[in-house]
Amino acid sequence: QVQLVESGGGLVQPGGSLRLSCAASGSIFRIDTMGWYRQAPGKERELVATISSGGSTNDADSVKGRFTISRDNAKNTLYLQMNSLKPEDTAMYYCAAMDLFSGEYDYWGQGTQVTVSS
Repeated sequence: QVQLVESGGGLVQPGGSLRLSCAASGSIFRIDTMGWYRQAPGKERELVATISSGGSTNDADSVKGRFTISRDNAKNTLYLQMNSLKPEDTAMYYCAAMDLFSGEYDYWGQGTQVTVSS
């Protein structure tokens, strides 16, 4: 019912920046809170940041002060601005959306790879 497609990943040097985008389509009215998750090789998927329908945000301690999550509801798009990138930020980044009625992150994108290396 909801499709999410990420873009903007790539290779960047430590200290550099990237902006990830997530385009939502389908039953947009079902989307509530949205978030970004990431998963590095050999590690479990972890929450990076969330943003509510009202614009309230929460960030993981590991990215506080460096990453900014935002959303443009008119464009049905979620963003993650990543600054001061570190090698430990290297991971597959996933866009997720919470269903308004179930209260669960029922919708996921395919992921976009972010690699931070010199």
